[in-house]
Amino acid sequence: MNTNLASGLRPRVDSIDILRGIVMIIMALDHVRHFFGQAPYAPEDLEFTSGALFFTRWITHFCAPVFVFLAGTSAYLYQQNTGCSSKHLSRFLFTRGLWIIFIEIFGWNLIVQWVPYQVLILQVLWTIGWSMIILSIMIHWPWRVILTVCLILIFGHNALDGIRAENLGVWEPLWAFLHQYHTVLVKNMPVVFYYPIIPWVGVMGVGFVFGKLLSLPKPQRNVAFAAIGGFTILTFILLRGLNIYGDPQPWSIQERGPLYTFLSILNTQKYPPSLLYLLMTLGPAILLLAVLDRLSEPVTAFLKVFGKVPFFFYLLHFAVIHIACAIWSKILFGTASSWWLGPPSGFPEGYQLNLWFIYFVWVLLIIALYPACRWYMNYKRIKKGQWWLSYL
Repeated sequence: MNTNLASGLRPRVDSIDILRGIVMIIMALDHVRHFFGQAPYAPEDLEFTSGALFFTRWITHFCAPVFVFLAGTSAYLYQQNTGCSSKHLSRFLFTRGLWIIFIEIFGWNLIVQWVPYQVLILQVLWTIGWSMIILSIMIHWPWRVILTVCLILIFGHNALDGIRAENLGVWEPLWAFLHQYHTVLVKNMPVVFYYPIIPWVGVMGVGFVFGKLLSLPKPQRNVAFAAIGGFTILTFILLRGLNIYGDPQPWSIQERGPLYTFLSILNTQKYPPSLLYLLMTLGPAILLLAVLDRLSEPVTAFLKVFGKVPFFFYLLHFAVIHIACAIWSKILFGTASSWWLGPPSGFPEGYQLNLWFIYFVWVLLIIALYPACRWYMNYKRIKKGQWWLSYL
């Protein structure tokens, strides 16, 4: 007998773990590209990029929005599956948020840099942590209020694009924290706010409310997923076609041909995520939820392993990629320094971007990390009563 059902609790929703597993695997591709495949130009630079390089980067745009969205959904499911009070959930979200921020500053930055900090990079863990802290307050509100406020944050934040942190004096760090991708000097050390929190709080809050749909019978919730996902995609197409709001960079006809004009349409802003960026990524992801349970069992079982231990995978894969890159760089170029974090002038002599090699390393990485992730997934299941596992 299913013990969750016998105790009146809801079973885990497999499609959520499957989707999260997909985005974790895709996320690893971007990080392998970053370490093993730096280019002298951004993959989104339509003047120089190729279609293959652009899409190698573009497909990974789905990862952060989907992961933050599902973090909100998982918070809702955590309460439903444990039967805990809102007060308990609020405390859990607040403390877990603080923990994730701590790991971003003192764990992830160390894994990536390996040296005493020359720059402090505040990325996705930073914004997830703060979004959880703010969600710990919002969960006490009526769900309609949460949804309304978060949709205003998502749809309205681009109206603030004209406010620039560099023009705000002492308020510069606060605006970088809230809304603008910006670098602030703190005691002569650059602090880079990659993920300003305003839109991401909206994404996590909408994900929390979205969790209510998971209580529906599977046929009804799949219809709801298809409707929401389809509507979100159509909204993206409409707003992007009008070219008047939702992204700081309008699309344009490209001299390089129709393909690059199409890439211009897809080339929406990630830092911070524009409205169109979020619609472009969340729409297909929600639509995909409607069909994921139709995949074959071996495929879903493989994906769920990564989807059930995302935080563990996130930190582990960065460490493995960095070590592997240092060894590869030392063997081929005689240096294991962090040249991939610098400008093209610092690239080793003879280095050339090779996408086939990047995809090869990515596949090896996923295969190599699968046993460790499967072990940790099973360990969490066996030791389920230990509170600290909820933070890892």
